[in-house]
Amino acid sequence: MFSEAIEEVSNYTRAIHTITRNYLGPHISPGAATLFFVNELGYAVTCKHVAELLIQANNINGHYEAFKKERDQIPKDGKFKKQLRGLEIKYGLDAKKTAQMKVSFVGCVDKMSGFSWHLHPDYDLAIVFFNGFQQLSYHEYAVFPKNPDDIKPGKFLCRLGYPFPEFNNFQYNEAKDDIEWTQTGNPQSPRFPLEGMVTRFLIDRQGNKNGIELSTPGLRGQSGGPLFDQDGVIYGMQSQTKHLQLGFDIENKAIMSNGHLKKVNDYSFIHLGECVHAEVIKDFLRQHQVKFYEK
Repeated sequence: MFSEAIEEVSNYTRAIHTITRNYLGPHISPGAATLFFVNELGYAVTCKHVAELLIQANNINGHYEAFKKERDQIPKDGKFKKQLRGLEIKYGLDAKKTAQMKVSFVGCVDKMSGFSWHLHPDYDLAIVFFNGFQQLSYHEYAVFPKNPDDIKPGKFLCRLGYPFPEFNNFQYNEAKDDIEWTQTGNPQSPRFPLEGMVTRFLIDRQGNKNGIELSTPGLRGQSGGPLFDQDGVIYGMQSQTKHLQLGFDIENKAIMSNGHLKKVNDYSFIHLGECVHAEVIKDFLRQHQVKFYEK
């Protein structure tokens, strides 16, 4: 049903890869999110919570670089550990504190000097613009519906994103005490489509439809990915997943498992995806005079 649309939407939907490391630990945790481009000028949209994380990365890395600069000036003598501990307290660093975060925009542009952004004041939506590029690495761009009433409960739609961070082109450089991207390893994660039925609309305080609820969850890493129909028309953007208790609670129920009687508990929830409505995206693009297309 969505096979051709997935191929089309994949032309302008891209992964955001992140790697993070906590202080006092060389272990690197990979993460992923999604964005999609709305025109041929380097403008894309993603979730506000994703953009805020990317913005925060610069502050995190700058904070740790300042710490390292002071740390490297401490004499390596008998007072080193005590002075280092004081410096850790000064910078608020402990074993659970994120010390570094690096970001890679996969297949977006040939090069960049940074990115600019607009964060929506009310909704989980952000516009991202890449600075300093010479050539685009994506093809085509999103097309939104002219008529928002085309979206109705019962309509099947699909989301596309990169929820499973299988890339491993990174390493910890012990000599530099730094995490870094490498030219070796797997730089890609597979795209992952997920369909769902429109169940309800999300309504803001003014009574306007600002979101779309789906019968299936959006997966971690699909945040910022497009929501589209079988023709590839973009109806929204995956934002978050909510969890509603069904009331089918089971407590201390005896069951037979592997030949043994045991008691189990089960608390059932339904996991529903929430997407930012296409009309919210279009209005925000208009507000910032960003070119987009309709069908």
